[in-house]
Amino acid sequence: MILLSALVAMGILTGTAAHTSLPVFLTASAAITAWLLAFGAREGIARLRHR
Repeated sequence: MILLSALVAMGILTGTAAHTSLPVFLTASAAITAWLLAFGAREGIARLRHR
């Protein structure tokens, strides 16, 4: 179910990206990348503390 949700979300985002301008797309991509990096760092730190 999670894989299906991810595929649907990717399809929607790909379709949306095709209809936006390049600066908007790059800004949104940078924001998503920053969020994912922050989330990954937070989870990594939590995993190290939990051990």
